[in-house]
Amino acid sequence: MSSPASPPDIFDRNRRRLHRDRAAPGFAGFDFIRAWMLEGIGERLDAVRREFHDALDLGCFDGAFVPPPGARVTRVDAGARFAALAGGVQAQEDRPHSPEGAYDLVVSAGVLDSVNDLPGALALIRRSLRPDGLFIGAFLGGSTLSTLRSVMLEAEADRPAARIHPQVDVRSAGDLLVRAGFALPVADVETLNVRYASLFDLIRDLRGMGATSLLPDPAPLRRETVARAAERFAARADAEGRTAERFDAIFVTGWAPDPSQPKPARRGSATTSLTDALRPKS
Repeated sequence: MSSPASPPDIFDRNRRRLHRDRAAPGFAGFDFIRAWMLEGIGERLDAVRREFHDALDLGCFDGAFVPPPGARVTRVDAGARFAALAGGVQAQEDRPHSPEGAYDLVVSAGVLDSVNDLPGALALIRRSLRPDGLFIGAFLGGSTLSTLRSVMLEAEADRPAARIHPQVDVRSAGDLLVRAGFALPVADVETLNVRYASLFDLIRDLRGMGATSLLPDPAPLRRETVARAAERFAARADAEGRTAERFDAIFVTGWAPDPSQPKPARRGSATTSLTDALRPKS
């Protein structure tokens, strides 16, 4: 009996590697989105009162993630140049990359929105954690690039083409954590609005951070289409001539299950009804 066929790739894996390699040499000038994500991850790590010994930086870019004091860090990136810059290894996030139970901390900032098999990537992260190990991730989702999406649809109104990556929302992210087997899953979203003088400045930043389209077989983008999109982008400018673009970072946190972790109360075990709890006190 033959095994079921694998689903088609959403993103072009080879293009993803090439885009990351192209971005690597000058990434320090375009790292503000990842730096923002790493700051959020750091805040969440600071709230955890425990020691970590072996950390994995999955999707390491230039190795800017600083592990907790005393922790060894392994760095992995899908791009060969980023992996080399960070002293890590090249591997894809949704394909086996780490031994089972090798880490007590996995951090991933800025890459999980462009993997083909996000449920599979999360399952591999879960597998690489020891019992009671922690995963903290951040990736773009929600309403990210809503302005760019809108002006491109207007510019190609007669024959719109897929130009922007599909986005994961915060509720779906939480569901994916549960599906991957994480305990105590949490997903939340933070928004950053960046003001641009022109559409071309936005495109420059996306190219610099390796975040341009990875969709396979993209429809050719004509010069007149870009010109129309740039006009519509400029028409949204504020009094200072700048147009806001939105970036939503989906932060996800989950633990590898362990008997020591708190368990939700058994259904029906409450000794006070919700009605009694909400009744005004006399």
